[in-house]
Amino acid sequence: GRIAGGIAVGASSVVGPMYIAEISPAEKRGRLVASFQLNIVIGILFAFLSNYFMVGIGENAWRLMLGVQAIPALIFLFLLQQIPESPRWLALEGREDEAKIILAKLGESNISAAISAIHNSVVGGIKECLFTSKYIKPIIFAVLLAMFNQLSGINAIIYYANRIFEMAGVPAGAIAFQQSIYIGVANVVFTILAMTLIDRFGRKTLLLIGCAGMVVFLGLTAYVFGSGVSGYLVKWLLVGFIAFFAFSQGAVIWVFISEIFPNSVRSQGQALGSSTHWTMDAIITWLFPIIVGESVKSGYNSGGFYSFIFFTIMMALCFLFVWRMLPETKGKTLESIQKELGIE
Repeated sequence: GRIAGGIAVGASSVVGPMYIAEISPAEKRGRLVASFQLNIVIGILFAFLSNYFMVGIGENAWRLMLGVQAIPALIFLFLLQQIPESPRWLALEGREDEAKIILAKLGESNISAAISAIHNSVVGGIKECLFTSKYIKPIIFAVLLAMFNQLSGINAIIYYANRIFEMAGVPAGAIAFQQSIYIGVANVVFTILAMTLIDRFGRKTLLLIGCAGMVVFLGLTAYVFGSGVSGYLVKWLLVGFIAFFAFSQGAVIWVFISEIFPNSVRSQGQALGSSTHWTMDAIITWLFPIIVGESVKSGYNSGGFYSFIFFTIMMALCFLFVWRMLPETKGKTLESIQKELGIE
């Protein structure tokens, strides 16, 4: 079941942001692609709420927690039938008449110029291979940003929130599940804030602010675990971390990766970024409980300290990467971004 769900999530995380980027006007693209992430964090919040209300209803509660996701999946399947194809994909497939109709519906004022720009942006044809030297910059940007996104520890914290709270001394059961809801609410609120600001202040500014904030809150969380200070303080430190993550990397990653690859290889680039993201997710979330479990067996709960110190260092490195390497893409057409990256 997890494998089947993973295939679906992996596919949507590739196609969703790419599709939104291709139908969005440049001046609104950031907030529209960020809406993809907003819906993800709303789903996470509903999952936390759903789990909380199902705690204690019987030994099969965990089955209901997993099975209830079939309802939004069916709604999603129905709604997908209502959306048009990407006009950029249609134009590159030679279906220009259909592309023009959709561009008109999307409010494009100069349709002929838009079609020309799409064709001119294709270097070497639609089936060009991503892994060539001219695409080295966007490849490096996408891979490193996707890696740092998971090296923040975000999904380890979301997946094992209840376990982390128990490690900090919060009683197991419904109370631990309740603490997770605070994380879900912060995730939604600060993703919405990021959506309102991403096209005004830019992707890079949000990432730098987010990295700095995450270093502070992750570092304080490590200190709490290392010093033995317990309990509910961890909840507020993790809420602070989630706030800065949602405001920056959570909202920006899918926007940025969908923007930096040219039309001819965008689907391959999006797949590369997404596969890197989920591979790192699998590694981190596999190792986290092992590290924590071994430290508990040894009689000293040091796993939380070492894990959060590692996440802190990674976010410090991410700050340097964003500051020194990443370009700003706000307000630029997908084709102009391609030119600025030197992809001719």
